[in-house]
Amino acid sequence: MSDHCSPTFSDLATRLGFSCEEAGGLFEVRNPAALENWTLPVLEWMIVLGSVLALVYAILRLRRHGDPTNLVLWFGATAFLFVIEPPIYFPATFGTEEYLGTMFAHNVFTVDFLWGRLPLYIIAIYPLMATLAFEIVRMLGVFRRYGVFLGAVCVGFVHHAFYEIFDQLGPQLRWWEWTLDNKVNLPFFDSVPLPSVVVFAALWPMSLALCVQFFVGRHVDAGRRFSGLALVWRTVVIGLTASIGVFVLPLPATVFGMGSDTVRGFLYAAELVAITVVAIPLLARQWSRLRRTAADVPPYSNNFVRVYAVVYLAVMGLLWATALPDFFGAVDGVTDNGDPIGNLWYTLACFAVAILCVIATFTVPRSASEDGGIPSVGERPVTSTA
Repeated sequence: MSDHCSPTFSDLATRLGFSCEEAGGLFEVRNPAALENWTLPVLEWMIVLGSVLALVYAILRLRRHGDPTNLVLWFGATAFLFVIEPPIYFPATFGTEEYLGTMFAHNVFTVDFLWGRLPLYIIAIYPLMATLAFEIVRMLGVFRRYGVFLGAVCVGFVHHAFYEIFDQLGPQLRWWEWTLDNKVNLPFFDSVPLPSVVVFAALWPMSLALCVQFFVGRHVDAGRRFSGLALVWRTVVIGLTASIGVFVLPLPATVFGMGSDTVRGFLYAAELVAITVVAIPLLARQWSRLRRTAADVPPYSNNFVRVYAVVYLAVMGLLWATALPDFFGAVDGVTDNGDPIGNLWYTLACFAVAILCVIATFTVPRSASEDGGIPSVGERPVTSTA
């Protein structure tokens, strides 16, 4: 679809190794062995498989326990994707060219949609990453103990750790490429725009978690059962409201930092620091409480998330390990192949946080229900009507 090939996108596509003019149509399937490098199909199928399994788990959770929280989270994240992404991919079509321009380009993967703009794994990564972060926080009983808002802050923090492991590696392995001179991307944190580090890694999952827990999760915890129609409209509202949250939460940086990249970067970083300062002691305190007080055993467990979080970290650890030779051989932040590198120390910190969060879910006492058994002491069955 050559009329959508802006000069900037065409240039990004060429640098990633494909032609914008020849990038399929609404839907295209490619040979995974013919992609830019072997890491693309490994990433793609790890993410897609995890997302499918998360959906299966959500359906089973609803059927066996009457708990729609996971299903609403999965589809709410997907709805958010389709609200946010199209104006980014086609700014001229949606009238956002003057403000957004062309921010980045994804590389082409095995399965792509929208003329090479939207890989299948990007559709899958939104609900998968949201599920991992939300469920880790939920298993630790943070929502039940501290409420909707503080629980959502913790989700944003945990999601940020998992996401930045991926985000800091993508440009080096040509999973995507950012437009370096686009004002919306500025300032950069090594190879990653700081707005991506803060907004897409922390603020959007925080906004989504707040909406999911407010509209559905807290009612399920109170024993309420929803009708199918009630779940549909709530899911739509969650997707739309979470999208609004992504514009509202970064307002300090986007409004007060308009005239200066330095000020904007400082304000973005300040928001991330605020989330971190709240989340770390709260998660640590809750983990400690669960470890020492049997009465605080959370009535909810998710073995899928426990296991797949380990799978995700293991695969990303492998991908990072294979990228390190080129990383250490980079000069002025660019590899011999001309690819920008991320921040290794920040990534290691994110690995540490993610690993500790996963360990926490394995080390707290578990309820008798364990994803499908009888309700544990203190767990209220979902029996009341909507």
